[in-house]
Amino acid sequence: MKKILIIDDDKSISNLLKINILNHGYATELAFDGAQGLDLAVTNEYALILLDITLPKLDGIEVCKRIRQKKEVPIIMLTGKTDELDKVLTLELGADDYVTKPFGIRELIARIKAVLRRYEYNFNLDINKTLVFDDLSINIPKRIVYRKNSRVNLSPKEFDLLTLFANNPGKIYSRSTLLQLVWGYNFKGYTHTVNSHINRLRSKVEYDMTNPKYILTEWGIGYKFNESLTSYLDEQIPIVV
Repeated sequence: MKKILIIDDDKSISNLLKINILNHGYATELAFDGAQGLDLAVTNEYALILLDITLPKLDGIEVCKRIRQKKEVPIIMLTGKTDELDKVLTLELGADDYVTKPFGIRELIARIKAVLRRYEYNFNLDINKTLVFDDLSINIPKRIVYRKNSRVNLSPKEFDLLTLFANNPGKIYSRSTLLQLVWGYNFKGYTHTVNSHINRLRSKVEYDMTNPKYILTEWGIGYKFNESLTSYLDEQIPIVV
């Protein structure tokens, strides 16, 4: 049974979520402050984390940031705030989705299933392959990226962006299209979130940010993967974990 970690200081909400999530076939574990939640998140394996923004000891935004430094686990933020800045921050720090309180259980369960589906099936790509472009290799089933012989640590969204680009060299994606494909929802007005993720991704896979080799900008349109690179498919590339 897949396990979901719920980090929320409101015990009544947490217990209600626990009951309803269990009814949909997922086990749960609860944490009531940010420090406890962070400790559980980085020391255990979860299918998904529900993370409240407003938490004692360590707020949810900081917890999300620290989890992302160590884990690829999907994260849905729970927020009672309507401040657009908080919503933007949750996306830019690597959250997969957010739900604003008060929310319906059916909506939340639908969001959980959608995030898990996107994460597990990785855009319905062939998961039994490793893509190689010159000295960049992308192992899709293990979600591991190497540049030369060095492991590149990517967040889930950075990996999904890279994989989407690499599977479609030369295809130009607008920022709004990337939001729909990678985040799964049309976050109107949040296209700068794409820019932030692209910049972080480039900082990790490119040798020169001012002259990118892999992820190119089509000015006024969006981004694409360099179709002129030598590439091949290798299902036998050894990956050291």
